[in-house]
Amino acid sequence: MSATEIRSDRLLLRTALRDTDREGFVEFSTDPEVQAYLVGPSPRSEAEQRFDVVFAADPAPRRGNFVIADLATDRFLGTLMLAGRATDRPGHVVEDGEELELGYVLRRDAWGVGYAFEAAAVVLWAAAGELPDQPVVLVTQSANGRSMKLAARLGFRPVRTFEAYGAEQTLCAAPLGAFRG
Repeated sequence: MSATEIRSDRLLLRTALRDTDREGFVEFSTDPEVQAYLVGPSPRSEAEQRFDVVFAADPAPRRGNFVIADLATDRFLGTLMLAGRATDRPGHVVEDGEELELGYVLRRDAWGVGYAFEAAAVVLWAAAGELPDQPVVLVTQSANGRSMKLAARLGFRPVRTFEAYGAEQTLCAAPLGAFRG
């Protein structure tokens, strides 16, 4: 995707990581509830170091990787990624493994108000207007009921399950063309 900023009614999705995003990034990286279905919480020092490495290495826009921020305040709410799924990772729907993958993480205080749906929908809509129709996958732990409900609400359908990271994962898929407005 070529967009470096995408706006919705309440959100600004921007590719540029800012130093003011540090505390929000560290917060969601260290929060046990946010990280429960991911890799687990990081120690604060590790999360700060990871932010510093990412920020120092590439403060310029990162194609397909977005900061989800409050439109009115620019407050960091989370991250969203829509990029090619690595071919060496398990879970694909096409033989060559060249599908897009949607992933998102939000701070706990941003849960339950529709931000994840709004951010994902606007990015998928923008991508559908720019990229050729192709499969988009979303992978989540099968036990993550909130993420499974969001996937269904967005129009993704479960395709298969597989084991990874010590837990059952569900691979959901949707054609990018389904998000054209």
